[in-house]
Amino acid sequence: MPYRSMTVKELAQMMGADARRLERMAERGEVPCQKVSGQLRFNRAEITEWLQQNIATMDRGDLAEVDAGIGADRQHQQDEALISPLLRPGAVAVQLKSRGKHSLLRELVGLANDTGRVYDEQTLLEAVLAREEMCSTAIEGGIAIPHPRRPLPYELADAVLVVGRTGRGIVFGAPDGRLTDLFFLIASQDDRHHLHMLARLCRMLHDETFLQQLREAEHPEEMMNAFKQREQAVLAQCS
Repeated sequence: MPYRSMTVKELAQMMGADARRLERMAERGEVPCQKVSGQLRFNRAEITEWLQQNIATMDRGDLAEVDAGIGADRQHQQDEALISPLLRPGAVAVQLKSRGKHSLLRELVGLANDTGRVYDEQTLLEAVLAREEMCSTAIEGGIAIPHPRRPLPYELADAVLVVGRTGRGIVFGAPDGRLTDLFFLIASQDDRHHLHMLARLCRMLHDETFLQQLREAEHPEEMMNAFKQREQAVLAQCS
């Protein structure tokens, strides 16, 4: 399934975007594609990779479209929470201990493993490290969203979300040169769910008040409540 070829119409449906706009982007080389018998074709694995690399820099409107499009493609209810139900107290850390990039990723994966949803901790760690070697998952604003490049259908019992904060920011390769102090590790069993999580999470992170709440929280429960309230606010924008 991840490697299936899609038409521009199917891609537009998946992304909740205008097909003509996607066609123009593809013709300009802005979206990975091939031409087969004169028709545009989009490899699902390449599109997944492209979205992973670009979704965090999308504006609110584009993120809302991708969130809605992938949600409809997955037959996910529009008003159904996606992110906050994944959180568990043991996977929410108000004070991560690590001071370096690799040790921090190991700590996050260790917290993911503690949820009981990870069958193969080492494979998850290797996948997350390999993704960081390709390109940092840090974005502007002191945020990073570590994740594997590919779904992990056999290594996970269910989707995983780990949230952590460092007392002092660490060098994580952010494009704005800022130290990173908020980390959101995600991993899923299939590419559509993974992209849906990524889109929804990025939408939620477009809010300074929410980020401040996460930075000021003293207990995991405070972070979890902030996530629940923020996702409800995002969902209210769709109704």
